[in-house]
Amino acid sequence: MKFLLPTIAALAATTSAMVLQQPPKTKTSTSTKWSPASWREKEAKQIPVYPDMDGLRAAEKKISKCAPLVFAGEVRTLQDQLADVCMGNGFVLFGGDCAESFDEFSVDHVRDTFRVMLQMALILTYGGSQPVVKIGRMAGQFAKPRSSPTETIDGVTLPSYQGDNINRESPFTAEARTADPDRMVEAYDQCAQTLNILRAFSVGGYANLNRLHQWTLEFVDQTPSGSRYRKLANKVEESLKFMSAIGIKMDGPEMSVVDFYTAHECLLLPYEEAMTRNDSTSGKFYDTSAHLLWVGERTRQPGFAHFEFVRGLANPLGVKISDKASPEDVLEILDTFNPKNIPGRVTLITRMTAKGIREKLPAILKAVKDSGKHAIWVSDPVHGNGFTSENGFKTRSFDDIRDELEAFFDVHREMGTHPGGIHLEMTGKDVTECIGGDFNGVTLEGERGLGTKYETHCDPRLNAIQSLELAFCVA
Repeated sequence: MKFLLPTIAALAATTSAMVLQQPPKTKTSTSTKWSPASWREKEAKQIPVYPDMDGLRAAEKKISKCAPLVFAGEVRTLQDQLADVCMGNGFVLFGGDCAESFDEFSVDHVRDTFRVMLQMALILTYGGSQPVVKIGRMAGQFAKPRSSPTETIDGVTLPSYQGDNINRESPFTAEARTADPDRMVEAYDQCAQTLNILRAFSVGGYANLNRLHQWTLEFVDQTPSGSRYRKLANKVEESLKFMSAIGIKMDGPEMSVVDFYTAHECLLLPYEEAMTRNDSTSGKFYDTSAHLLWVGERTRQPGFAHFEFVRGLANPLGVKISDKASPEDVLEILDTFNPKNIPGRVTLITRMTAKGIREKLPAILKAVKDSGKHAIWVSDPVHGNGFTSENGFKTRSFDDIRDELEAFFDVHREMGTHPGGIHLEMTGKDVTECIGGDFNGVTLEGERGLGTKYETHCDPRLNAIQSLELAFCVA
């Protein structure tokens, strides 16, 4: 599909309509009738400007006729499992890339992240004596909110890169940075491939418990003798041997098949609307682009387009909560997204830094607890801990991430509430994007310096070893 590209000046003018700042708080009513398209009547933040509107409508129409990526029955199964977590009988592990990309996609990349998440889940299951619900930031996590609608390099100002399903990061040209609706269709195709890979690995024997434990031992063998990692791994091994001794078939389906779900930030609403289907068995609307969708700190405000869209979906919903959120904000979100107070319907994902968790979270927990409203509490310890290193890399500190997790568990223990999960930007690759780690850690410079394998398309990710270290800490 061809269309005329606007000039740089025209692009700068059109992006002024794409207001990316945090919208003001409002008490706009959400009692009006909902439809998958009712968000179009609201003010939208973080939605790109498409110069080719005919191309956008054609892409939306094409996607609306494509097969669902996930199915209503799968979503309902996830809802049931999340309900158990909400009642204190489980734990949720979210993990995956900050932003998926077209260039980085491969079977190996999907497999490696899937593998590390299964290893983490095994560690967490043993440590917490509870089932772990596994949800990948995969098969749809392309679009990213931006703090500014434009970016200036060497005096040239162009639209910001918003994710591979919207525009291109490089080269830094007007053509690359123009929002291209055909990229939505390309993203759908990659999501379909990713889900096909995940389903094959989930049921094809790759997730066998013995294999997972052997992989974990490879990690543990790199740690010092007598480390807490070795002690816990030995206990897991003893448990597996006992199960085998009493006749449990370790190669049977119970030990080789796992439930694995997908989630992403609900940001690019034209795509999400096109992927929404009416379920014939329940009459409810499901966004079939993912099992669970979340809205971020910049798009969760009542009265705006993203809030309007997700409130009518039957999917479980996540909401990012920073230290800017008040108890009243959170109660309003729960009232709107979960008026029937269904356990597992809403997951509140805190991203506050360790200091923010200790200072702000207790009041929010108390308000929700006193109201009797159901919510799953999940810690996102990465998003509040970013900074730019001395040598110019956008990074995060492993110690800061671990400190926020410790604060999260401490506060829930003090308040008598259930810490329901963790949400990590991570990869199965050995990248060097986050500083630190107990061993083979990432340093500012040198052999394991930040610049050695800095490959992210957006924000820095924990590598495989750092992710496993965190799982052992939580366990």
